[in-house]
Amino acid sequence: MPGTIRTSWCRPQGRRRRIGRSAAAIATLASSTAGAAEQSAPALHQMVLDAHRDLAQHEIAFLALAAGAVLFAIVTAIVLVRTRRRAARLLAFIRDETAALREEADRAKALLLSEPQVVIDWPAASNEPSIEGDPAALGLPGGHELLVLDRWLDPGKAAAMARAVKALRARGEPFSMALSTLAGHPIEAQGRAVGGHVVLRLKDAGGIKRELVELLERYENLAAEAVALRAVVETLPSPVWTRNAAGRLTFVNTAYARAVEAKSAAEAVDRRLELLDQAARESVAQARLAGRAYSARLRTAVGGAQRTFDVLDFVTEAGSAGIGVDATEVETMRSAITRLADAHRRTLDQLPTGVAMFDASHRLTFYNEAYRTLWNLDAAFLDQRPTDSAVIELLRMGRKLPEERDFRQWKSQLHEAYRTVEAKDHTWHLPDGRTLRVVTTPNPDGGVTYLFHDVSERLDLERRFEELIHIQGETLDKLAEGVAVFGSDGRLRLHNAAFEAMWRLSSRVLSDRPHIEKISALCQPLHGDAPAWRALREAVTAMESRETTRGRIERRDGRVIDCSTLPLPDGATLVTFHDVSDSVNVERALRERNEALEDADKIKVDFVHHVSYELRSPLTNIIGFVHLLGDPATGPLTGKQREYLEYITVSTNTLLALINNILDLATIDAGRMQLELTSVDIRETMMAAAEGVQDRTVSGGVTLDINAPSNIGSFVADKLRLRQILFNLLANALNFSPPGSTVTLHAERRPDAIVFSVTDTGPGIPEDMLEKVFDWFETHSLGSRYRGPGIGLSLVRSFVELHGGEVTIASAVGQGTTVTCTFPLAEAANLTAAE
Repeated sequence: MPGTIRTSWCRPQGRRRRIGRSAAAIATLASSTAGAAEQSAPALHQMVLDAHRDLAQHEIAFLALAAGAVLFAIVTAIVLVRTRRRAARLLAFIRDETAALREEADRAKALLLSEPQVVIDWPAASNEPSIEGDPAALGLPGGHELLVLDRWLDPGKAAAMARAVKALRARGEPFSMALSTLAGHPIEAQGRAVGGHVVLRLKDAGGIKRELVELLERYENLAAEAVALRAVVETLPSPVWTRNAAGRLTFVNTAYARAVEAKSAAEAVDRRLELLDQAARESVAQARLAGRAYSARLRTAVGGAQRTFDVLDFVTEAGSAGIGVDATEVETMRSAITRLADAHRRTLDQLPTGVAMFDASHRLTFYNEAYRTLWNLDAAFLDQRPTDSAVIELLRMGRKLPEERDFRQWKSQLHEAYRTVEAKDHTWHLPDGRTLRVVTTPNPDGGVTYLFHDVSERLDLERRFEELIHIQGETLDKLAEGVAVFGSDGRLRLHNAAFEAMWRLSSRVLSDRPHIEKISALCQPLHGDAPAWRALREAVTAMESRETTRGRIERRDGRVIDCSTLPLPDGATLVTFHDVSDSVNVERALRERNEALEDADKIKVDFVHHVSYELRSPLTNIIGFVHLLGDPATGPLTGKQREYLEYITVSTNTLLALINNILDLATIDAGRMQLELTSVDIRETMMAAAEGVQDRTVSGGVTLDINAPSNIGSFVADKLRLRQILFNLLANALNFSPPGSTVTLHAERRPDAIVFSVTDTGPGIPEDMLEKVFDWFETHSLGSRYRGPGIGLSLVRSFVELHGGEVTIASAVGQGTTVTCTFPLAEAANLTAAE
């Protein structure tokens, strides 16, 4: 353990006992020597007597031996006596010395214990120290606990003392330390090497020494604090400085040096590099002279950029000290927060929800326009920052709050929001019929924010929605179409009775919300796994491709069902089934009839084409022979023959024109008609058409009036087809005009078209016949004496449409008919360009 000295201990009386043992050993040795001498003297005497008695018995040879023995015994006795005397004197001396040493030891111990102290002695080459003194007197633990230094010293001092003792025992380095135990008892520790021993003495530090220990401890604490504070100051990101009484820099930290672009703090002090400008330093100096601290927010240049610092400079005993906290980000954040708050307020003013904020003192700090409008409050009143209670009382007086039986309790419950940490939701039913949703939200810094949302319209919509859902359900049940709604999980959500009946499903099975696969399996006997049903299942269960599908299912029972799917916004799918069996049957009948009519029409057209070509050849021969017969070179004819020949000529010409018209219609219908576009003189073409019907005007007694401006000019068209158009229109008008009436052929030039119109005063055309007059072979006499083949107007419309124009007809029964043909000039230009 660091800072701990571990060793074994000897008894405190060890040295005294060793001295006593040495003296006792010397006394024992002396006593044993004297005793031996005393015991050996009678024996020698008896030995001499025995030798004398036995002289007669022994030879004279032994006389010398006996004399030697006697002499030895005498000498030995004399030596023993002297030795005993010397031992007695030595024993007395040892006893005196022992007593003196014991007295000296007692005096030394008394002196040692005369003051509170403990002496720890380590003999040379031994780890077993002896301890003298009373550790308890110093407030220290006894026994082995005394050498566990961190038991009675703080870790730092214990480690320092352990290092000092280690150096003392290893190299004999003395030390002296003033310490304070954990219990606050001041002691002095001294270590010395004396002879072959290492001695550590711990004694009470009293009087001046106590003060010295306390001062030393305070010094060490202050030094540690100073080191820690200097380390903190050095690591601060804010510039810190100190000045002497003359105002000169004495210390700056690293942040200060970095701010003034110095290489080190020492350089900044030596060069007197100032962070603040002259005006700021003068203000700081004035505050220092006045004995007060200086505090201000200043801007200064740091690293070529303007920074904002909160400068604090205060007077110290040695001068002054200051710190500059970089508030640039704070200032920036404050500006940003101010802008954000302004934007927040502007945003809240645009909200339809009323917002009112009250602080911890229940005073109004913010409201938006919706709040003022909601309660119809005066802005001047709200700007005075009224209390929450004042606003509620004002609203109560105006009967704008809910009618409550116990208003005080209701108000107290509302104001509980100031004491809670969770938002609460309230519903207010106002006397004017409105319903408000009120949310009270406690603010982090105290106070409450009220949110007022008018939910009257939403509640009304919800009620109407419920009614609509009910009506919708009733409507679905009355529909003839089968309707089913499947959720995103493929299970049935909604269906109507027609769906059950159409697919012969039971209500019990459908009430379990079966999956589309199960419904498909139940319906399979009817649909037979038709492709349309497979597409329906895929549309219901699809996760990504959600598209509308349509299909037709021809069931095995002969019924035809049209089905369609419609993806719904919530992920569900609407499926409808419509029984179209009757419609399909009617459609099939109509289609078959239409195909039959088309075939008949085709046969008719083919027949007309065939007959027209077949009639044209013999008719051409007849016309040729009629001309040959009318030629005087052939021979003379009687008057009757010539009259009959003229009838034949007129009839054949009429028949030829009819056949040519039919062939033109057939050519147009086949899409093989080609226009020969040229510049057509309008008046000239009108006159040519009039000449073609001149015989009819004479025979019918009808007047033909041609009306066209003299400067109408010309336009691009097929001259022959335009003449045919006007001829057919005039012929049709003359056929239905009574004698003595007038038929008008009119032409006009418009900016974008040439318009021809033919007007008669005949019987007119009934409204139900107007749509049929342009059909092939559609003809009605309408009281006329002449009934044509019914292809004139058909040919007119076909020729006009080939020119890009249109034909309109206006008629009233008994008032005549007007047929108008419009030829657009732009379309004529396009046809010319195409040519």
